[in-house]
Amino acid sequence: MPAESIPLKRSRTKVGWIIGGVITGVILLACCGLGSLTFLGAGSDSKTGSATGTSSDKSVSTNEAARDGKFEFTAQKVECGKDRVGSQYLNQKAQGQFCFVTLRVKNIGQEARIFDASNQRAFNAAGDKYQADSAASLYANEAGETFLKDINPGNELTGIVVFDIPSDKKLTKLELHDSAFSSGATVRLS
Repeated sequence: MPAESIPLKRSRTKVGWIIGGVITGVILLACCGLGSLTFLGAGSDSKTGSATGTSSDKSVSTNEAARDGKFEFTAQKVECGKDRVGSQYLNQKAQGQFCFVTLRVKNIGQEARIFDASNQRAFNAAGDKYQADSAASLYANEAGETFLKDINPGNELTGIVVFDIPSDKKLTKLELHDSAFSSGATVRLS
C-alpha cells in the first residue's frame, strides 16, 4: 500500500509546480505589459486627466493639425500611383501602388518621444485598413527622418510615410498614432 501513496504525492507535487508556474507566468506577463505601456507612453495624460489618444473625436482635413497623445500631426500632401521607391541600387517595387504621405510630426509633450512610422494607418472608402510600409518609407526618406527618431519637446520633423495599396484603390483617411497603443487621430483625405 505505501507504494500507491508515493505516486499520489508526486502527482500532487507536479500539479502544484504546474499551477505555480502558470500563476507566475501570468504575473510576469501582466507586469511586462504594464511596463511596456509605461515605457511607450500610453496611459493617462497628466495635464488633462484624459486617456492618451485623441483630444476629441473630430477628424481634420489635410494641412490641419490633429493631436494624438504627445504628438501633433499635419498631413501635408498625399501622392499615389508610384510603382517604385528608392534609388537606382536600393529600392522596392510596390505590390500595387505606393501612396506617399508627407507628414509633419511635432512633439507637444514635455519629454523626448520616439516617432515610429509603422504605427500609422490608412483606409480606403470600403474601410480596408493599410499599415505603413516601413521599408518603403525608409527608402522614401533619404536621411531616414521618419524612423524611430527622438523628437524633443517643441521640436518637429517632416518626412514621408509610404503605404502600399491596390492599384485600383484610393485612400480616403489616415489614422495617425502617437504609439502602438494610442487611439489615433483621423485625417480626412480629399
